[in-house]
Amino acid sequence: MRIETDTVARDVGRIVQAVLLMMLVSIAVAAVNREFYAIPAFLASAVITAGIGTGLARRYRDAAPPEKRDAMVTAASAWALVGVLGGLPFVLIAWTIQVDPFPVWANTPVMDSTTAIFLHPLDAVFESMSGFTGTGLTMAAVEEKLPRSLHWWRSLIEWIGGVGVIVLTVAILRRSGGGGSYTLYESEARSEKIHPSIVTTVQEIWKIFVALTVGSIALFLVAGMPLWDAINHGMTGIATGGFSVHAASIGYYDSPLIEYATVPIMVAGSIAFPIHYLLFKGELRNFYADLQTRWVFLWFAAGSLGLTGILYANGQYATLEESFRVSLFQFVSATSNTGFGSATIGDGTEPVWSAGATLLTCLGMLTGGAAGSTTSGLKLIRVATLIKGTIWQIQEVFRPNTAIRYLRIGERKLSEQQAEREYTEATVVFVLWITFLAIGVAVLLRVLSPAHPLEYVIFDVMSAQSNVGLDSGITGPGMPDTAKAMLIINMWVGRLEIIPVAVLLGAIFRRFDLYR
Repeated sequence: MRIETDTVARDVGRIVQAVLLMMLVSIAVAAVNREFYAIPAFLASAVITAGIGTGLARRYRDAAPPEKRDAMVTAASAWALVGVLGGLPFVLIAWTIQVDPFPVWANTPVMDSTTAIFLHPLDAVFESMSGFTGTGLTMAAVEEKLPRSLHWWRSLIEWIGGVGVIVLTVAILRRSGGGGSYTLYESEARSEKIHPSIVTTVQEIWKIFVALTVGSIALFLVAGMPLWDAINHGMTGIATGGFSVHAASIGYYDSPLIEYATVPIMVAGSIAFPIHYLLFKGELRNFYADLQTRWVFLWFAAGSLGLTGILYANGQYATLEESFRVSLFQFVSATSNTGFGSATIGDGTEPVWSAGATLLTCLGMLTGGAAGSTTSGLKLIRVATLIKGTIWQIQEVFRPNTAIRYLRIGERKLSEQQAEREYTEATVVFVLWITFLAIGVAVLLRVLSPAHPLEYVIFDVMSAQSNVGLDSGITGPGMPDTAKAMLIINMWVGRLEIIPVAVLLGAIFRRFDLYR
């Protein structure tokens, strides 16, 4: 069970090289927006990233293909390193504005209080990890004040993070369809294959993702959103990320049309890529025939109606239509793990929504959308396995030992061994997920003011670990550094669905003989 560190180092290097390309592309965006002062910051970030990525990839280029345990450690390590390196543009652009070393033609703006937040490396890493994991929690107090270069960088890392940096790496490097590529692909909490070749599958995913992104941008434009806003929200919306160019998120526009237009984009991000592939081919029956897709629509509808009932009964909003619109938007945003906001949920120590409304939204964040989509959370297929598997376990008590036992999940008929294996896997993930959630809540309760309601603390930790991005007024630049670090860990753990992080921690404990 030894981890091949050479293999891990080489594959981490290759993944980091993919991030390098993102930084180089961002130079062009800075130039187009005449933010020439940002170009050296992206260049310096690219040089540092290239040094690490290329150095590792070349130093260990002859390493063996990864086994599953190696790929798990690679995924956990790469996502942690990418989160740190992705913070470089935030830090370097902020310090460029602070020092202002360039002539007037570089168009360096006056430092503002929001950009100044990223002079602190921890805040930059928080923003980067939030972006790459598709979370959307932010340290930027007023997003409108950020340079467009950072608007773009935030949107790009969320867009790439939606399908995963390892998926990007496989697509770029086009490694042979052997076990190594598929093992890495699986390590990023994916298993769906559209084609027999994993490289072809990844390329098909990117085609679908780009098409959905273009469609999302077009829908926002039709709804009346300005072009720059539509590009950024289209990218972060379909990636179920949630970064916005406005502090009030989608609520900034005060437009019911834009709010309703955002809902199908968030729903589309919650549907598995293989189902999108079939839908693009005209097989529309998969809207209701596929178990996860069916559960997506049923859960979104039931949760939205339940939340409407709570908010309307509380007299939270003026009309039934407004209560429904806010509930539909916020519940779909939470459950799809997008994190766009159209209304205030909480104001830190000042309650806005009731505990019932807040905890129902938490339940949506916990479940997430379909496995194989851009969402996080437990995933609906695991929820279905846990519910059906628990009922199956209880029913087995009343059946004779000679009975042939099987479990049906959707169109799949699982043997007793298969059912036990999948139920155990879902249970382990659920238990570990709740464990990390409890740790996060405990840490925040320890370092935050006791004036914060418990349900709001649970909400923000749940939002971080489910990679959602909604907040109750707790998460922000003024929170203690310990709380920021804890939420960074929750975001990292949640994006990888626990197991790769557990394997990495196990490897570290074994390496330093800490099990004694």
